[in-house]
Amino acid sequence: MTDANEPSFPPSPVAALRERLKAQSPRRTWVLTGDSITHGAKWVGRERSYPEIFHERIRYELQLYFDVFVNTGLSGESTPGLLADFEWRVLRFKPDIVSVMIGMNDSKGGPEGRERFAANLREMVRRVRGVGAIPILHRTNPISPEGEASAIRTDLPAYNAIIGQVAAAEQVVEVNHWDHWQTTKVANGTLNDWLADPIHPNGAGHRQFAITFCQTLGIYDPAAFSCQP
Repeated sequence: MTDANEPSFPPSPVAALRERLKAQSPRRTWVLTGDSITHGAKWVGRERSYPEIFHERIRYELQLYFDVFVNTGLSGESTPGLLADFEWRVLRFKPDIVSVMIGMNDSKGGPEGRERFAANLREMVRRVRGVGAIPILHRTNPISPEGEASAIRTDLPAYNAIIGQVAAAEQVVEVNHWDHWQTTKVANGTLNDWLADPIHPNGAGHRQFAITFCQTLGIYDPAAFSCQP
């Protein structure tokens, strides 16, 4: 029996989203946005990007047939560009859930850009919640130390830490790809297995993104086709 004087606490962001996903009747609009990794062009070859795999998990395997997915990821994007175009790329779709994976290109700004990056993430969360939608923030994948593209992103660990900090402070659902990749691939020197170039994940990397996404939302099933590594 619950004490009437006992304080009640709202469900965690993940718990609230999991409850929403259990409802089969509502029709939800998902917007997935970010940079080239979410865009999914070129680097996955003939395989599928994580938005496509996740889309199959939701709309086919979980039989949420009337959910709608929109992918507005854009190659080369960073938070200032996404915010400047936020109405066109996110809000006009009247989303119920907005998934954002960004920071790979922002990290080129180094330590001087960290504060602006955090502020931009908070502003995205504010705008998403302003239309009654649920925001999701993703940490990015680690990158190979090879080549110029990596050399100008040496501050990427700090930017991923910021994503986690903003998610915690704003009570936002966070999908932590960074730590999974660090412990699974970086630690044993096999990171390139999941990369198509020093930065962009290949098909195997995108499958890992989809798995971690599903695990975070409580919809992972190791027997499901969409959850295969």
